Amino acid sequence: MKFASIASGSSGNSIFLGTEHTSVLIDAGISGRRIKEGLAGIDRSLSDIDALFITHEHIDHVRGLGILMRRYGIPVYATGGTIARIRAMECLGKLPEELLRRIPEGEDVIVGDMKVHPFPVSHDAAEPCAYRIESGGRSAAVATDMGIYDDNVIQNLTGLDALLLESNHDLHMLQAGRYPYYLKRRIMGEKGHLSNDDAGRLLCSVLHDDLRYVFLGHLSQENNYEELAFETVTQEVTLGDNPYKASDFDISIAHRDRPGKPVEF
Repeated sequence: MKFASIASGSSGNSIFLGTEHTSVLIDAGISGRRIKEGLAGIDRSLSDIDALFITHEHIDHVRGLGILMRRYGIPVYATGGTIARIRAMECLGKLPEELLRRIPEGEDVIVGDMKVHPFPVSHDAAEPCAYRIESGGRSAAVATDMGIYDDNVIQNLTGLDALLLESNHDLHMLQAGRYPYYLKRRIMGEKGHLSNDDAGRLLCSVLHDDLRYVFLGHLSQENNYEELAFETVTQEVTLGDNPYKASDFDISIAHRDRPGKPVEF
């Protein structure tokens, strides 16, 4: 399986996962042009994409959705609540109804040789989810945009080969920053975003010997920076109540404004 972050941050998100036979995107929160350029860097094109999976309807996850559907005929999968909100977003333009595919609650989606499993997360959206993808005995997950995590989230992030995990903000930067109070409360709330510290604690709960790659993603442009997210999470792993050190794993940042290095496993 190949895994590549095209963009991951508060200003836009799109993640590629593929095998020799199947290619999917998780979210399309940047322009179609940027997605096209990102795919070219890993020798794929938009015509190769078999499906697009949307985590939720916020613009940093759906900005390029309309053009991908209309120009390339890519089917879009999402929960019922997310699709209802997407249909109502005038900024996306007219969406081909035949390409909108509702994921029934509790069911997986099979695309080629990939099984895509959605699972609910806590965020201020209609029916948000994260995704676990499995193929050929390998597995990866994209888990962002959640204010808290629970046992179900931990279960779905257990036993992975690769994980892109939200590490959105530094709590002290957020508290001292220029955001209005209501926005700070939203971000720190149960339906907001994971802090660097929470990301580290969640990661400690799902570490195992065969986890090969961890990407810290969806970093806030205003309340975080890459070095701080990396330092906080890796310290949590090394000093936390687990048998591992951060150096036991390949932990890196999924960049906000440029594609990351693809990995295969």
